[in-house]
Amino acid sequence: MLKISVMNGPRQRRLVVEGTLVEPSVAELLSEYTKAKEHLDDRDLVIDVTNLSAISAAGEDALLQLIDDHARFHSGVFTKEVLKQLASKRRPK
Repeated sequence: MLKISVMNGPRQRRLVVEGTLVEPSVAELLSEYTKAKEHLDDRDLVIDVTNLSAISAAGEDALLQLIDDHARFHSGVFTKEVLKQLASKRRPK
């Protein structure tokens, strides 16, 4: 199960993503990300994936899309390593 919360602050809009990033929830993350990018009014958009407990292959693909879109992430140890590995897939060889 995936839970996505939007936290609006004066300098930052944060998408807090918790639970398991698997189908069919992957589409929900991409949709919420697209909505969150609208009307930022000079605020930063940060995706907090600290509390993700599992990520499927489809979830990894979604995170790669966000990385390609230059999304900023806040992450814990597990998700930091996953993001690092995904980002390395995008580096030219």
